[in-house]
Amino acid sequence: MERRIVTLTLNPAIDLASATPILQPTHKIRTTGEQVDPGGGGVNVARVVHALGGAALAVVAAGGATGRFLTELLEEAEIPFRAVPIAGRTRVSFTVRETETEREYRFVPEGPRLEEPEWRAACEAALVAPGAFLVASGSLPPGVPAGAYAELTRRARAAGRRVVLDTSGPALAAALGQGLDLIKPSLRELESLLGHKVSDPAGEAAALVAAGAARMVAVTLGAGGALLATADGVLRRPALPGPVRSAVGAGDAFLGALVLALARGATPAVALDWGLAAGATAVAGLGTARLTRAETEARLPTGSELAPC
Repeated sequence: MERRIVTLTLNPAIDLASATPILQPTHKIRTTGEQVDPGGGGVNVARVVHALGGAALAVVAAGGATGRFLTELLEEAEIPFRAVPIAGRTRVSFTVRETETEREYRFVPEGPRLEEPEWRAACEAALVAPGAFLVASGSLPPGVPAGAYAELTRRARAAGRRVVLDTSGPALAAALGQGLDLIKPSLRELESLLGHKVSDPAGEAAALVAAGAARMVAVTLGAGGALLATADGVLRRPALPGPVRSAVGAGDAFLGALVLALARGATPAVALDWGLAAGATAVAGLGTARLTRAETEARLPTGSELAPC
């Protein structure tokens, strides 16, 4: 149980994905290959941890008919979860892939408004759930103050938990320096955080670690691979070869595998290998953060095996 990874998703979603030859304005667009997944940052992380053989608990704020559908999907996927009820309806995100161009279009609503008792109840549920790591991931829905993740981090650290944060904007900025073990911005999110274009992401990530923003900083670079900065230096890996069919949830897959490896005592180098392998597996498929352990392990370099559960 001490190795269990608890995730918190204050703004989960039903993720719908489908394909069409090409999008045209005002036309009725016929789609095929529809897929439905329970989504949102922490939900995706929990799904990936589960798929890779780890123990996870997904804490979600869910409401309305769509919230009930979300929990139904989690039950079907056999993901342990705790749903905290809210008055609003859980959002529905929609992704369409053009088969003629391979372009992907993502439509992501901002989500329902959460009242203070609702988001505090969700945070409390994540804090009291046993687990070595607490992963707070995803956007803050309307009504949740930018400092919510910072408060969560301080409380979790006081209880001896290791805290991982994957968000952006003011919510990320407010939580820096509060005892975070790991943050995982994309290059775009890193530039937004720093307020300028970044030509040296490794140097910027190392500077954040040196300043005490977080003990580790992982930066996903898309086709450029990823890096992981720690107090011992910066590790950088190129992107793994393979098809790219959908980027939805790829960053969450990277993070889920990375945290699982760390939870099992892996070195930062091995953890980064697992993150890249999971991310490459996720983008090679369709839907949100879909992968298997066998597919992921097939992309690992020799020597990156993990300790058993």
